[in-house]
Amino acid sequence: MLAAAAGSPVRLAFGDERVTANTTLHGLAQCTEDLTAEECTRCLATHMVWLGVCCADMDGVRLIGPSCYLRYELFAFEPATTPSMAPLAEPPPPSAPGAPSGTGTGSSSSSKKKTRSYVLAGALGGVLVLLLGACLITTWWYKKKGSSGRKRMESLLQQHQQYPRRYSYAQLKRMTGSFAHKLGQGGNGEVYKGSLPDGREVAVKMLKEAKVDGEEFINEVASISRTSHVNVVTLLGFCLEGSGPRSKRGLVYEFMPNGSLERYTAGGDLGWEQLLGIAVGIARGLEYLHRGCNAHIVHFDIKPHNILLDAELRPKISDFGLAKLRPQRDSTIPVSITGARGTVGYIAPEVFSRQVGLGAVTSKSDVYSYGMMVLEMVGARRTTVNNGVGSVTTGASSGSSSYFPECLYQDLDGFCASACGPDEKVGTAEVVRKMVIVGLWCIRMSPSDRPSMSRVVEMLEKTTPELELPPEARAAEAAGSTGAAASS
Repeated sequence: MLAAAAGSPVRLAFGDERVTANTTLHGLAQCTEDLTAEECTRCLATHMVWLGVCCADMDGVRLIGPSCYLRYELFAFEPATTPSMAPLAEPPPPSAPGAPSGTGTGSSSSSKKKTRSYVLAGALGGVLVLLLGACLITTWWYKKKGSSGRKRMESLLQQHQQYPRRYSYAQLKRMTGSFAHKLGQGGNGEVYKGSLPDGREVAVKMLKEAKVDGEEFINEVASISRTSHVNVVTLLGFCLEGSGPRSKRGLVYEFMPNGSLERYTAGGDLGWEQLLGIAVGIARGLEYLHRGCNAHIVHFDIKPHNILLDAELRPKISDFGLAKLRPQRDSTIPVSITGARGTVGYIAPEVFSRQVGLGAVTSKSDVYSYGMMVLEMVGARRTTVNNGVGSVTTGASSGSSSYFPECLYQDLDGFCASACGPDEKVGTAEVVRKMVIVGLWCIRMSPSDRPSMSRVVEMLEKTTPELELPPEARAAEAAGSTGAAASS
């Protein structure tokens, strides 16, 4: 038909071809008369190529170009007449017995099914391409983010220039026997027992990515690396591997067989002399951090859980994740209200409050936390005093009771006698009194009114009669004595 159209003087040809017994394909090819036979053939051939690409499974198609026209249908039509005016085709002859019926209908239905399949496949393919693109973009973004975070932490390490041995995650896994012996768990991670190749026992702290950011991790590594004191835990190494949610961060400490001080503050089996020795050791460790080492470190999280005890019950300050390094000994530290550091119950007022008169955040914030911890060690924070009979009880009392720390101001002697018990040796009450007085000095509201850790060490090494109560305690004690005399 294409050759007939190209050879026709009017460049037009019409024909039909029987496809099946009941189906005839009718077609028309036409070119504009200004085309040569060769140009007409080339134009119609181009349409045929497009027909094979886009419309092979359709029941009918019309391809219109600027110089040629191609059409085919499964119904009869004549040139220059609309399909509704085309003469009806003769009915197909009856099929022979045994021959399959409905061949034409089946072919048309099959063509339509193929068309729908192609459309569905194309749509699914487009969706898959979009999903693949989204996955690639997301993967690229996470890699870029993780890479930038890893570079930032590496840069922080280089800035500090002094840190212990760096281990791989595989080495930590071998060190702990695939993290088989769990020692404990804190808010920032889990601690496992392990051993070095030379046989030394260690504690490996694996940090949680969601809880500890890069700066906090580097702070702990850099802070402890600058210290060397008998009352500060020794950091033997660290692990920093990978980036993003799957990064591995670990700290390798010397092993402390007696765990944390927390287990002994709630009815432990330590004697009062041992508790006093622990309090003195912690004070010396803090004095070293504030004044003795080159970094001048403020810990910001002094509490029983962060004080570890070695085999000889020597205390060692640990967990420097919230620590801040000070370039000068007495410099203040900028801490925002939203970034308040510490643990509720031990955190100093000036750290989380900007109330006028509280003062700036300095090393005196650690002094406050230390005082709260010492009072926790002697049980003073869990005490109330009943004003009616002057006796010391534990926990909540009646409506006339005074609470911490007013209860200690009003009847310190009664608390010390009750805390020691009848079976304690002579002089034990004086040890308790000394620890309570030091604790009360440390928790004064204004940082400028608190002693330095050097002064705290001096106070703990003095005899009890040499220690004075804070002014507010003396005033409350005097008021209590006056009230008792008036009632009698």
